Amino acid sequence: MGVEPIPINWGAESPIERGPVIVSRHANTMKYRNAIGAHGGSYSIYRALAVASGNLSELHTPDFTNTQAPYSFGPNPQWYDPKKIVSFDPWGHLITENFGEMLNSKIDIRPTIAVTKAHLTMVEIDEAIKSGDIVPDGIIVSENGDVSVSKAAVEPVWYLKGVADRFNTTESNLRRALFEDTGGMYPELITRPDMSLFLPPIGGLTVYIFGNTELINKPETKLTVRVHDECNGSDVFGSDICTCRPYLIYGIKECIKQAQVGGVGIIVYFRKEGRALGEVTKYLVYNARKRQSGGDTASTYFKRTECIAGVKDMRFQAMMPDILHWLGITRIDRFISMSNLKYDAIVNSGIKIINRIDIPDGLIPEDSM
Repeated sequence: MGVEPIPINWGAESPIERGPVIVSRHANTMKYRNAIGAHGGSYSIYRALAVASGNLSELHTPDFTNTQAPYSFGPNPQWYDPKKIVSFDPWGHLITENFGEMLNSKIDIRPTIAVTKAHLTMVEIDEAIKSGDIVPDGIIVSENGDVSVSKAAVEPVWYLKGVADRFNTTESNLRRALFEDTGGMYPELITRPDMSLFLPPIGGLTVYIFGNTELINKPETKLTVRVHDECNGSDVFGSDICTCRPYLIYGIKECIKQAQVGGVGIIVYFRKEGRALGEVTKYLVYNARKRQSGGDTASTYFKRTECIAGVKDMRFQAMMPDILHWLGITRIDRFISMSNLKYDAIVNSGIKIINRIDIPDGLIPEDSM
């Protein structure tokens, strides 16, 4: 397996020199395999179920005809810096464009990024239009309240040396921890040090762009950015115990307003449920918070989490700025967040933040004050 892996030169200035990410186990591709793991992130297990149940042929090869992005995107100079982007493949949406000859030779190379266009329809936007907070312009916001966006879905592809450096550890220590804490699921983390890439079984991220995508990397463009970590209970079901959905909606509104005056608004949505502790741990913490002596208080919020999970937070924002570098961002004019963890990670990666914008008190649910 992977006896003749195609070399990976992370940070090279051309995709051909960098090399494609190949994790396939197809018979005609396996010898070229140069990455550990599987495509699909956390959904890779469902693919295995589909194969095991006979619903999917393990020999199936995707047909990527007409799947390319609806507009040109990149490259940006940060794509060539092996220290700026280590958590995904910056060329992951340009597979057919850059590796067409290999695909024609039946080498199984698959995209890890998909870029498309869409419209958002949200009740809060309708309400904002009725109140006059947002005014339809026929470009960003239609008369019926639909919001035009461009978006990109990104699957994780870890350059292991770069990830280790971000966390101030060694690559061998990182490989050992990944191997042991997944119950030995990926033995090649230990046995194949020549493979520098790992596609972990975790959630990825989605970028929502409001405004002209070609303006993002222009130094004169005003940018409003909200980096949001998944909170299913609030984002989807409107739980009142946290400010997640109100902050997300507020960020979307501010992104719309920025785009309407010639700038660009960006929402980055990470799949890191419950501060990456998971929803089971999250609900256990909820119970402990409500039942503790003295009631639920802000001063003991993280302590209750640490009692159960052993840590306060496992989102580890060190790799979060990668997506901002992929977009070509060097300055954020309005950062819709008061999180010091996010702010420090972004600024320490070399991106300037001019203003930090807090959520207005009137948008905070009573139970999350």
